Amino acid sequence: MRIRDWDRSLKVRLVGEFFMNTSYWMVFPFLAIYFADEFGKGTAGLLLVISQVFSVAANLVGGYCADRFGRRAMLVFASIAQGGAFLLFAFANSPWLESPELGFIAFTLAGMCSSLYWPASQAMIADVIPEKYRSDVFAIFYTTLNIAVVVGPLFGAVLFFTYRFELLLVVAVISMVLGLILRLYTNETLARELANHWATEEKTGWPAAVAKQFKEYGLIFNDRLFLLFVIAGVLVAQTFMQLDLLIPVYLKETIDVQTIASFFGREWTVTGETSFGFLLSENGLLVALLTVIVTRWMTQFPEKWVFFLSTLLYAAAMLLFPLTSWFWMFVVAMGIFTFAELMVVGVQQSFISKLAPEDKRGQYFAAASLRYTIGRMIAPLSIPMTAWFGFGWTFAILAALAVISGFVYLAMFRLFEKRPSY
Repeated sequence: MRIRDWDRSLKVRLVGEFFMNTSYWMVFPFLAIYFADEFGKGTAGLLLVISQVFSVAANLVGGYCADRFGRRAMLVFASIAQGGAFLLFAFANSPWLESPELGFIAFTLAGMCSSLYWPASQAMIADVIPEKYRSDVFAIFYTTLNIAVVVGPLFGAVLFFTYRFELLLVVAVISMVLGLILRLYTNETLARELANHWATEEKTGWPAAVAKQFKEYGLIFNDRLFLLFVIAGVLVAQTFMQLDLLIPVYLKETIDVQTIASFFGREWTVTGETSFGFLLSENGLLVALLTVIVTRWMTQFPEKWVFFLSTLLYAAAMLLFPLTSWFWMFVVAMGIFTFAELMVVGVQQSFISKLAPEDKRGQYFAAASLRYTIGRMIAPLSIPMTAWFGFGWTFAILAALAVISGFVYLAMFRLFEKRPSY
């Protein structure tokens, strides 16, 4: 399905979200460094955990809000509210005020707004795109996101530490402008029947919706095989979620100023902050270029060994990082890290559909996302761990968790091979 044939709402979002994501990725990857500098690594890690708890709570009600109040309404509200949060963040880093505490509150609010935005965003695509074309549309949005991941950190590595107030102000304006554009140029895609359904259940409210969702998760987790899948996912998430947590903090403390190349008498240097920007862009570029190629390659091998080898490669990358302070070795480690990600990015979605009974696939896919929400809640603990154990042991513990995850996957596949198909 060509972009020209898309609903206008999606065309507007594709362009608007590219600018929003690019500006967001100028800021987000460097927040772990910012909070570690301001509060210390131990406190920063705990604060990031608290922030993610609020984001998870917002995510639990995000789907309910998209169904109850409408897709466009939630997109507009979340965009403008996120702009307000970044405006508050800018004020907390302004010439008139320096308040990391207020900055943390603003960051937490921005994360909650993002959690409210994405359920409505995904639902809008499903509303207006026929099922056979949805994977292509999702892939295009995913590609633009990864282009933003490439571009954003390159600028953010310089701007966040030198012109933080101005950068945060620009991000706030972009988010608010996106909200205004969505209000003026998109249409509500929520089906009238669904809107009427929620209107008849006005008295239940969002607490009942959240309670119902928890009950459904409980029924799913009675499936031992699926429970192992989620446990393995949470364990391995502790490695790949360090991309914007532990890794930037480590690079900042490891690299002061390092020469990475010399051409015609001119030296090219990086600092810890700029080296992280380059590594994050490397990750985004490889994902954007190689996702389809690697996914097709991985389908030629048994899923069991694809999952297992991916966890071992994550572990290898974690062990490589603390062994050196040489920038080019970090580039190699990031290449291994990214390949581990690409191995399973397409395979795992199709595997979830195999695990789920046909009449419960929606619930299983929703519950499978807990691998990331729970994983992101726990992952910031790596930052205080560096104060308790040091970087070497922290990376080693993360590598061990990845290996344990691999063996949990093997145990899961032993059950899967004995399980009758649906």
